[in-house]
Amino acid sequence: MFSSVHNPNKDHEVSQPPVDSVSCLSFSPTADFLVAGSWDNVVRCWEIKQSGTMLQSTPKAEQQHAGPVLSCCWSADGTKVFTGSCDKSAKMWDLNTNQFTQVAAHDAPVQTVNWIQAPNYQCLMTGSWDKTLKFWDARQPQPMMTINCEERVYGSDVLFPVAVIIMAGKKIKILNLENQPSEHRTMDAPLRYQLRDVSIFKKDGKPAGFGFCSIEGRAAIEPLDDGNPNSKDKFTFKCHRTPISQGDYHKPQDIYAVNGIKFHPIYGTLATVGSDGKFSFWDKDSRTKLKGSEPLNNTITCCDFNFTGSYFAYASSYDWSKGHEYYNPQQKNYIFIRQIKDELKPRKK
Repeated sequence: MFSSVHNPNKDHEVSQPPVDSVSCLSFSPTADFLVAGSWDNVVRCWEIKQSGTMLQSTPKAEQQHAGPVLSCCWSADGTKVFTGSCDKSAKMWDLNTNQFTQVAAHDAPVQTVNWIQAPNYQCLMTGSWDKTLKFWDARQPQPMMTINCEERVYGSDVLFPVAVIIMAGKKIKILNLENQPSEHRTMDAPLRYQLRDVSIFKKDGKPAGFGFCSIEGRAAIEPLDDGNPNSKDKFTFKCHRTPISQGDYHKPQDIYAVNGIKFHPIYGTLATVGSDGKFSFWDKDSRTKLKGSEPLNNTITCCDFNFTGSYFAYASSYDWSKGHEYYNPQQKNYIFIRQIKDELKPRKK
């Protein structure tokens, strides 16, 4: 399935990539800076610049946790980065002063960090394998609020006034963030296997629904219209599987984990990345695949779009989906940035 080439799509290779698997990528909401967290306990920051038709990536700084970094996000003004780690803490990295301070603590690894910028408050939401969501004012040692979850938190996304959290046991929790965070509803995912990632999409500038994906080559789109079971906008689709050629329907199909899902900030189309070493672009409204990539020589663990939607970053590193016997310590990790032209424009109706 994998190719022998590490960059078959000829995208920009970020300089000085992490030395262990990349767990998260996040672009600044205000400028072209990219941060990555990885299993070598480090969070790194690069500046991405256009030079003619080519890109340049310059390593700017890095900070270290006491355990693998599982998640990263930015403050709304792009001056601070927040990270969640297996060391059971979340930290705040002030990029102006280069200070790295602990702002949150859990009883188990911190899987998710999201900044909430509301009209009347701002805080960091952390989600952990200790089955809690906690909300932190970075200046206080105790959380402003804790929400107990049914299961371990595996992923989350925030687009004010909505937060969506995916958990073990295929549970999904939706929060209303107006005035203060409150539980809106909890639902069972329409996918049969463990959930991997979640991303909120907007319509007319407001959150309209979310997409999520699972380890079993499948993703789903769920509108935010309070769980109307008959909504035509609600569907699941297969992805990151080996194609079945005609006449071969009796042959078994290889099915891969879908490790990441992200919506384009302008077009509302989406990208998925998977253990098959490919990324794919989709139009959820016309339910079509816009583009599939050439396979890399390694799994793709995560992805993100920059705030203008002109760059798509994705990380090539081992996701441990086949266990330790397939781990090759000699294989390098890479972060690639693809310049987006019209590949994610929706199909004309």
